[in-house]
Amino acid sequence: MSSSKTKIEENWYQQLMLEYFQILGQEVYKILFLLIPILVSVAMVVWLDRRVWGLVQKRKGPNVVGPFGLLQTIADALKYIFKEIIIPASSNKTVFILAPIVTMTLALVAWAVIPMSEEIVLSDINVGILYLFAVSSLGVYGIIMGGWASNSKYPFLGAIRSAAQMVSYEVSIGIIIINVLLCVGSLNLKEIVLAQKELWYVIPLFPMFVIFFISALAETNRPPFDLPEAEAELVAGYQTEYSGMMYAMFWLGEYANILLMCAMGSILFLGGWLPILDIYPINLVPAPIWMILKILFLFILFALVKAIVPRYRYDQLMRLGWKIFLPFSLIYLVLTASFLFYFEKLPSGNL
Repeated sequence: MSSSKTKIEENWYQQLMLEYFQILGQEVYKILFLLIPILVSVAMVVWLDRRVWGLVQKRKGPNVVGPFGLLQTIADALKYIFKEIIIPASSNKTVFILAPIVTMTLALVAWAVIPMSEEIVLSDINVGILYLFAVSSLGVYGIIMGGWASNSKYPFLGAIRSAAQMVSYEVSIGIIIINVLLCVGSLNLKEIVLAQKELWYVIPLFPMFVIFFISALAETNRPPFDLPEAEAELVAGYQTEYSGMMYAMFWLGEYANILLMCAMGSILFLGGWLPILDIYPINLVPAPIWMILKILFLFILFALVKAIVPRYRYDQLMRLGWKIFLPFSLIYLVLTASFLFYFEKLPSGNL
């Protein structure tokens, strides 16, 4: 009797472990299916970034390593991998090492809720926009950790600048998101895209789109708002003491965040994976291709701004965020809510 009971328990345990490893394998496959394209995309958009700068400034940009210079980013990555990692003797070593890991990890996990089409999304949660906003807001911690742990004045000043800058512009981004949510009535990213089948929100909410784009530049420390790493006065800001692969992880996290903001802009204002016109043959193009094209369009705008617009002073940056963007986005929020209420257009969603 006892032997048969033991055998049943063994079979149950084996079945449980088999199911566990099947689920684990499926989740690992999904994560790799998400992460590998993102990492490859980061390498490609760095090349695109440099080519756009070259085009604007009448230079060639990277064009030697590989066809059209496409392998230049891979060559740079290999250089970082084989470079020595130097940790300052007076730094807080644990926090110093954790900082780039936190920055890169947070930049990648945010992509879990980004839908590339109605079917292709790793995690379709009902509060996707809140998840995105929360994870993107946490990105400042990696920069603060790196600046503080370096135990050097230039990185510390860069970290302080970054904290103030990112918090300032997150307020405006939050209010802009509320404008979109009022029109949709749902926090689900798929619902936000599907609500734009008739009209992309970039048309009625165009001022909010412009403010979102500029705030995204500040949120990701892109020129003309790259003051946390301003080479003129802070050498390289919060990443001054970093080298080798740890420096590359900051760089990887920064570009993954830029692509994330482009994806958010596409979902909130440009109809996500929806085609420009729902007519033949335009609607034959697969939905993920439309999503990728819109992300690339916004990224090219990011690159053009870097090549064209001079860097702001820090007081100008703060004044723009608190005295212009915040009041204007609040006023526009009231106008949007009033319009929807007066014309009985408020959605009956899940908010």
